[in-house]
Amino acid sequence: MEIRLAIPNDSKAILGIYAQYIDTPVTFECRLPGVREFEARIATIMQHYPWLVAVEDGQIVGYAYAHRQMEREAYQWNAELSVYLDRSRTARGLGKRLYGTLIGILQLQGIRTVYGVVTVPNAPSERLHAAMGFRHLGTFCKTGYKGSCWHDVAWYGKQIAPYGTEPAPFIPLGGIAPEKLEAVVRESGPYVPREEGAESGRRPG
Repeated sequence: MEIRLAIPNDSKAILGIYAQYIDTPVTFECRLPGVREFEARIATIMQHYPWLVAVEDGQIVGYAYAHRQMEREAYQWNAELSVYLDRSRTARGLGKRLYGTLIGILQLQGIRTVYGVVTVPNAPSERLHAAMGFRHLGTFCKTGYKGSCWHDVAWYGKQIAPYGTEPAPFIPLGGIAPEKLEAVVRESGPYVPREEGAESGRRPG
């Protein structure tokens, strides 16, 4: 199992995983984007934030990424996280490892708080956030309509670095030395398949 930053050639495989959730409330997107559109989406995010893929036997089996939580300048020290796993690779702890690696990179970038946004009920994703030390911040009731139903959305948050005063500005992904990124991935530890728990999907986005 390898975790690494995404590259343009990964887009089709990543989209294949995302397609497994497009007809569910795990994502609030209602139309599956094309490969080129998805490739552009990944490239735009990676101008500033990490997009990770998990590769097993040469096949991408999961991915996770971060993006800006809000647009105003004062929000720059926050990030919103997303994780999606191939349905055949859930319940093995992979979501935890992807999230942990993502958070490690965001710490290098100066992020202080990370957020997860989950359409509820979604027991696997709720367990993932609890296991990673996220705190439930609140739930927006009937905030999205998809599949002939109104859906509730829960917000989770976690502090990942001291707040302090006069924080240094957020550092885009390209401003982090490659050896530091590689060290974070190495520190994420070996992938050990597990049967308990499960992670799938993320926010409605």
